[in-house]
Amino acid sequence: MSEEVRLVAWVRGHVQGVGFRWFTRARALEIGGLSGFALNLADGRVQVVAEGARERCEGLLDWLQGADTPGRVDGVTEIWDTPRGGYEGFAIR
Repeated sequence: MSEEVRLVAWVRGHVQGVGFRWFTRARALEIGGLSGFALNLADGRVQVVAEGARERCEGLLDWLQGADTPGRVDGVTEIWDTPRGGYEGFAIR
Protein backbone atom coordinates (compact mmCIF):
# COMPACT_ATOMS: atom_id res chain seq x y z
CA MET A 1 0.00 0.00 0.00
CA SER A 2 1.26 3.45 -0.89
CA GLU A 3 2.02 6.18 1.62
CA GLU A 4 -0.48 9.06 1.58
CA VAL A 5 1.20 12.48 1.49
CA ARG A 6 0.58 16.19 1.05
CA LEU A 7 2.62 18.09 -1.54
CA VAL A 8 2.75 21.87 -1.46
CA ALA A 9 4.57 23.38 -4.44
CA TRP A 10 5.24 27.01 -5.36
CA VAL A 11 5.85 27.46 -9.09
CA ARG A 12 7.88 30.50 -10.24
CA GLY A 13 8.11 31.96 -13.72
CA HIS A 14 5.55 33.15 -16.26
CA VAL A 15 2.75 30.98 -14.88
CA GLN A 16 -0.22 33.35 -14.55
CA GLY A 17 -2.52 34.27 -17.43
CA VAL A 18 -1.44 31.25 -19.48
CA GLY A 19 -3.89 28.56 -18.29
CA PHE A 20 -1.40 27.10 -15.83
CA ARG A 21 -3.96 26.37 -13.10
CA TRP A 22 -6.39 24.79 -15.60
CA PHE A 23 -3.70 22.52 -17.03
CA THR A 24 -2.47 21.64 -13.52
CA ARG A 25 -6.00 20.56 -12.58
CA ALA A 26 -6.31 18.59 -15.82
CA ARG A 27 -3.00 16.82 -15.15
CA ALA A 28 -4.01 16.02 -11.55
CA LEU A 29 -7.29 14.54 -12.79
CA GLU A 30 -5.42 12.57 -15.47
CA ILE A 31 -3.07 11.13 -12.84
CA GLY A 32 -6.11 10.33 -10.69
CA GLY A 33 -6.47 9.85 -6.95
CA LEU A 34 -5.35 13.40 -6.10
CA SER A 35 -7.24 16.10 -4.24
CA GLY A 36 -6.22 19.70 -3.68
CA PHE A 37 -6.04 22.94 -5.63
CA ALA A 38 -4.03 25.36 -7.77
CA LEU A 39 -4.04 29.02 -6.71
CA ASN A 40 -2.59 32.22 -8.21
CA LEU A 41 -0.57 34.18 -5.64
CA ALA A 42 -0.22 37.96 -5.58
CA ASP A 43 3.54 37.73 -6.23
CA GLY A 44 3.07 35.98 -9.60
CA ARG A 45 3.65 32.40 -8.44
CA VAL A 46 1.14 29.56 -8.51
CA GLN A 47 0.69 27.46 -5.37
CA VAL A 48 -0.26 23.83 -5.91
CA VAL A 49 -1.48 21.63 -3.06
CA ALA A 50 -2.02 17.95 -3.79
CA GLU A 51 -2.86 15.08 -1.47
CA GLY A 52 -2.83 11.41 -2.36
CA ALA A 53 -0.45 8.51 -2.89
CA ARG A 54 3.20 9.57 -2.88
CA GLU A 55 3.88 8.25 -6.40
CA ARG A 56 0.90 10.19 -7.78
CA CYS A 57 2.04 13.41 -6.07
CA GLU A 58 5.56 12.81 -7.40
CA GLY A 59 4.08 12.42 -10.89
CA LEU A 60 2.36 15.80 -10.59
CA LEU A 61 5.58 17.39 -9.29
CA ASP A 62 7.54 15.92 -12.22
CA TRP A 63 5.02 17.49 -14.59
CA LEU A 64 5.24 20.87 -12.81
CA GLN A 65 9.03 20.79 -13.22
CA GLY A 66 8.94 19.55 -16.82
CA ALA A 67 8.78 21.24 -20.20
CA ASP A 68 5.11 20.42 -20.97
CA THR A 69 3.57 23.10 -18.75
CA PRO A 70 2.00 26.24 -20.22
CA GLY A 71 3.95 29.46 -19.82
CA ARG A 72 7.50 29.25 -18.50
CA VAL A 73 8.53 27.59 -15.25
CA ASP A 74 11.72 29.02 -13.78
CA GLY A 75 11.65 26.87 -10.65
CA VAL A 76 9.54 24.89 -8.22
CA THR A 77 9.92 24.83 -4.44
CA GLU A 78 8.15 21.98 -2.69
CA ILE A 79 7.51 20.70 0.80
CA TRP A 80 6.12 17.33 1.81
CA ASP A 81 3.81 16.81 4.76
CA THR A 82 1.08 14.55 6.10
CA PRO A 83 -2.36 14.89 4.46
CA ARG A 84 -4.86 17.20 6.14
CA GLY A 85 -7.90 16.22 4.08
CA GLY A 86 -10.93 18.38 3.50
CA TYR A 87 -10.64 18.71 -0.29
CA GLU A 88 -13.36 17.69 -2.72
CA GLY A 89 -11.53 16.71 -5.90
CA PHE A 90 -8.95 19.04 -7.42
CA ALA A 91 -10.00 22.70 -7.71
CA ILE A 92 -8.86 25.91 -9.33
CA ARG A 93 -8.90 28.76 -6.82
